[in-house]
Amino acid sequence: MEPTLDNFEIRFGGTGGQGLQLSAKLLAQALSEQGLNVARSQSYEPTSRGGVSRADLVVNKMRIDFPLPSKLDFLLLLDQPALEISLALLKKGAIVLADDRRAGEVPGKDLNVHKLPLSKTALALGNERVTNIIALGALVGLSTVCKYDILERVISNGVPRQLLDLNLEAFAKGHNLTAGHV
Repeated sequence: MEPTLDNFEIRFGGTGGQGLQLSAKLLAQALSEQGLNVARSQSYEPTSRGGVSRADLVVNKMRIDFPLPSKLDFLLLLDQPALEISLALLKKGAIVLADDRRAGEVPGKDLNVHKLPLSKTALALGNERVTNIIALGALVGLSTVCKYDILERVISNGVPRQLLDLNLEAFAKGHNLTAGHV
């Protein structure tokens, strides 16, 4: 059962340096512009240590009483080390969007797992650092979490100008990866 558009929890999980904090910030802003309340939390270790990184959003139309996730509806998994800290929080039927290159198997028969070539698509665009934006596009393609045009506009205003075209192309490519997956 897909969560309602106005009440869900999402985690961006991976390792330091993958742009997870930026992705959460961009999505939080887009959701706020859609009239939703958003609480954002994060935990990360420096990329030089290859540490686990996560960014969480708790989203609700009503006032948010507790700002930390308790039952994740969505997990965007960009690297395997973040799975262990996320697995116990995934609710039955949660949508897991995993990079097919950097994330291994996702255990759990009651999960809706989509392994997609997120980082491979970024490498084909010439910059693996846009894997996070590709994941945002795929998330919008797989769910009703956020309106495509609103998130596209927020991305346009939230990334460095010199990387704008690359990020918009990455967002579109991520969305296109989900054709036939819904």
